[in-house]
Amino acid sequence: METAIFQQYEDGYYTFLFDDGVQLDFEEIHPKALYHYDLKKDNSYIGKSFKLKFIEDFDDTDQAIYRIQRLELISE
Repeated sequence: METAIFQQYEDGYYTFLFDDGVQLDFEEIHPKALYHYDLKKDNSYIGKSFKLKFIEDFDDTDQAIYRIQRLELISE
């Protein structure tokens, strides 16, 4: 699992900033993870650190799609 800071939810994308300075926009988060952390509506998670596990998938046009499989808050 990697560590990243939640930046925002906007236009259907969850944006996280990783320790190495890379910013990724995730199109999907597993429903179980969203059950615990409502990143769409709860702005208190902005700026918080999470451990996350994600996969990179490709659509029909070979466009990368990033999906979070597991999410765990590590800072309050």
